Amino acid sequence: MKSFLPRIEIDLSKLRDNARILCELYGQKGISVMGVSKAVLGEPCIIEAMIQGGVKYIADSRLENIQKMKAAGLLTDFVLLRTALSQAEAVVKVVDISFNSEIETLRELSYYASENNKVHQTVIMVELGDLREGVLPCNLAEFISKTLSFTHIEIVGIGCNLACYGGIKPDERNMNELSEQVNLLEQEFQIRLELISGGNSANHEWYKATQNVGRVNNLRLGESLLLGRESMNRKAIPDLHTQAFQLVAEVIESKSKPSVPVGMVGQDAFGNSPTFQDRGIHQRSIVALGRQDILVSGLKLDGDLEIIGSSSDHIIIDSENHNLQVGDEVSFDLDYGSLLAAMTSPFIRKTFVNYNSDLAA
Repeated sequence: MKSFLPRIEIDLSKLRDNARILCELYGQKGISVMGVSKAVLGEPCIIEAMIQGGVKYIADSRLENIQKMKAAGLLTDFVLLRTALSQAEAVVKVVDISFNSEIETLRELSYYASENNKVHQTVIMVELGDLREGVLPCNLAEFISKTLSFTHIEIVGIGCNLACYGGIKPDERNMNELSEQVNLLEQEFQIRLELISGGNSANHEWYKATQNVGRVNNLRLGESLLLGRESMNRKAIPDLHTQAFQLVAEVIESKSKPSVPVGMVGQDAFGNSPTFQDRGIHQRSIVALGRQDILVSGLKLDGDLEIIGSSSDHIIIDSENHNLQVGDEVSFDLDYGSLLAAMTSPFIRKTFVNYNSDLAA
């Protein structure tokens, strides 16, 4: 019986290795790892591999993913990275820590924590230049003061986000500013902030170059754990596996055809007016995978194969130097965006290799 196609093959032993190596690396300077699970939809087998590798916290942006992981029996500290006012009651019931940057949301969290006889823990996000979420530094003291007035909220840390929306690089300046803000807040309010989450997979170059990480003692890692790369320049991190995920699709047509369409060119199915390079008659292969399934621009082929176009249902490959036949399998490497799409697509089967877990049975 042939394997299901298309599929994404997930090597859990490689993911465990990545988690172990990163935890050991960052642990040398007292930094813990928070594994970010959103790109893999909180897939329990993958998250268990992270935990087995030493990851201390698991963080996600969606409550549904955290609920799935908890229902699977995973035991760890769950962190919600994106807190919505409308979800406050569920947040209090489901997660251990939530990241926040709005007083109204924290007030609602405190109310529901009181209703459930709990104290909800929070990390306050500070804006350091990337312009995604965060309290401006000039408003941070007032924000902390108001938050401390909520009887059922405990501030356990401060965090920042960089290199995500604005592409701002984590460096000595903004990391030092984060540490300075932590010191000032602790002194002013006589509190101890235990979790200083300085960023994400983009912090790798800063970490390697700095002589002093300051108060930063946590990083939130997704791409590094999953794909073995830092996310500032997409460079592979030494000793990490960069092919723990492989996307496999089936060739459904393979023919010699002209490389330039015949007739008047208008718009394609997505409203673009395409241009074509004339390569003469070339062998072209079509795989049963398309834009509805995957971020095609994030796929990479090894060897002599080249993606030359795609539609909602098809990816067209120049296979002139590779004798692909109908029914053959083609494997793709993925970047973070295409991994996110592949794991989200209901049309791509998830298969696990090299696992040692009841969750993957």
